[in-house]
Amino acid sequence: MAFFTLKATSYFSCSSETSLPSLPFKPLKLPPFWPWQKVKVGPLSVSPMGFGTWAWGNQLLWGYQESMDNELQRVFNLAVDNGINLFDTADSYGTGRLNGKSEKLLGKFIREFQGQRRVQKDIVIATKFAAYPWRLTPGQFVNACNASLDRMQIEQIGIGQLHWSTANYAPLQERALWDGLVAMYDKGLVQAVGVSNYGPKQLVKIYEYLKARGVPLCSAQVQFSLLSLGEDQLEIKSICDSLGISLIAYSPLGLGMLTGKYTPSNLPSGPRGFLFKQILPGLEPLLSSLKEIAQKRRKTIPQVAINWCISKGTIPIPGVKTVKQAQENLGALGWRLSSQEVRQLEYAASESPQKMIQNIFQTS
Repeated sequence: MAFFTLKATSYFSCSSETSLPSLPFKPLKLPPFWPWQKVKVGPLSVSPMGFGTWAWGNQLLWGYQESMDNELQRVFNLAVDNGINLFDTADSYGTGRLNGKSEKLLGKFIREFQGQRRVQKDIVIATKFAAYPWRLTPGQFVNACNASLDRMQIEQIGIGQLHWSTANYAPLQERALWDGLVAMYDKGLVQAVGVSNYGPKQLVKIYEYLKARGVPLCSAQVQFSLLSLGEDQLEIKSICDSLGISLIAYSPLGLGMLTGKYTPSNLPSGPRGFLFKQILPGLEPLLSSLKEIAQKRRKTIPQVAINWCISKGTIPIPGVKTVKQAQENLGALGWRLSSQEVRQLEYAASESPQKMIQNIFQTS
């Protein structure tokens, strides 16, 4: 008490020429979201937004170099320090000899995290197992799960996901992969089971198949953004809502097209540049609407685009490569677009003649 009185006296008695002493405490920093705002995915509680790690190890599309690893670790630490506990990866993420690199980096970053043990244990890894043509039996799919556990050096995966459906070209393999999901769940290798790139019909089929075997389908991961708002995506969302499946929205920024960073005369290098050249010229209504709301809200265009996904009841997983990107993405939390703003954005999306190309692996 005496310390406080002394500080107060010195503050009020100082002359105008004397500089004020710094406060003995730091300004209160509010978290991006509160613990009660976490989202249930089956038995798990996850942050309203996760981070995607497709770029971690991908040289072809995202220009990954091993020199980026220190920055990626800072990205991970910043995310966890701000309450993000959902990280999405895949056993196929990584180019060539770097296959599986994303999983390895995640495992390393978890082990080396310097924060509280409780926070470290709360991290949920959602990894996807590729439906490679040589994975023909349930046992081989379980082996893929064990290989991911070894790469990350963890005992259990949060959400084990089938990366894509083979129903369109190898229906017999599809059934074996479903049985593989059942086996890894029954063995306790994963806490929850999910799928990725499943269309409406196939999503209902696998839900019913797993349910008959006592395995709840907890999540469905699809491309979901203002740029890919089609009938299939809306039907998938409706099915997820009716069956209690959490929808994880990947590419919420349309590979970067919804960041406002690129124009038809300023394109990214590599394969993305070719895609952007086809789509960006038709996005003016949507980008203008995003910019208008961002300025009004004192937010950035990416923050508005990500928040739209949250407002639609999905869990977006924007990709991150830099601390700057991570900081910006975190700004999508802690607020919510109004229903009028949501409608405005969706109308602008409908008025934009170009849409994101649908993932070739998504089934009907």
